[in-house]
Amino acid sequence: MSSMEKNNPNQLKIMLRGLMIIIGGFIAAYGLETVLIPNNVSDGGVTGLSIVGSKLFGLPLGVLIAIMNIPFIWLGYQQIGKSFAIYSIVGIASLAVGTSLMHHIPAIIEGDTLLVTVVGGIILGFGMGLALRNGGALDGIDMLAVLLSRKLPFGTSDFILFLNLFVFIFVSTVFGLQGAILSAIAYYIASKVIHIVEEGLSGSKTFKIITTEPELMVTTIRDRLGRSATYNEVYGGYSHEKFREITCVINRLEESKIKEIIHEIDEDAFVTVYDVAEVKGGNFRKRNIH
Repeated sequence: MSSMEKNNPNQLKIMLRGLMIIIGGFIAAYGLETVLIPNNVSDGGVTGLSIVGSKLFGLPLGVLIAIMNIPFIWLGYQQIGKSFAIYSIVGIASLAVGTSLMHHIPAIIEGDTLLVTVVGGIILGFGMGLALRNGGALDGIDMLAVLLSRKLPFGTSDFILFLNLFVFIFVSTVFGLQGAILSAIAYYIASKVIHIVEEGLSGSKTFKIITTEPELMVTTIRDRLGRSATYNEVYGGYSHEKFREITCVINRLEESKIKEIIHEIDEDAFVTVYDVAEVKGGNFRKRNIH
């Protein structure tokens, strides 16, 4: 096989990623220009600051988005990597161009504040999540939060919330207190949609179960869910009694079913549940069950 043939799959993958990021940028721009901005609702982050700047100074939103994200793209290049910076340039450019092209499209929702925040947040979050899922970003404030979390004893999400608090205070000077509150609600909805798009509805969870019926529990999970499980020996800190702790990884769509099984077999079972960022290897792909 020639080196050109070997590189073709990688080139195709890169092009497909770039295309998905561009689509994500245009979807986010559509949410801003046809739902949020016409109803005096903003976004968070650099995009939110750009919207306020556009309202105050009459400058094109797309130009402000592009200019204000330049320092953050450089930060992303220095702290995260070259490919992330390039994909982010593609995403931010798509968002900037999209807002310019869609600026004169009529609003699809007007007046209903609840509908505006929900629909606008969903559209915006879907676009941003699509970009993030494919290795890029549409807003630079996340990059700053990542850097600060490495330097100071706080998490990335804490810094994103902290930085956006100032953004929404700034938003209130143009859109008023109600506009800032609605903007924060829309941003919260968008963040939840981003999480779903990034991880998918079938994101995984780990169940750790301590029960008096470990063998029956594992057999039932295997027969009714098609999932395998592992045992760990654990000891009670007070009673020093030995137990078998069952560990089982499932996808989110199976969560209600495994809870039903646990309750049916041992309603007094001690259960802890963890979100799982990623699952690789082993025998996680379930067998078909009927």
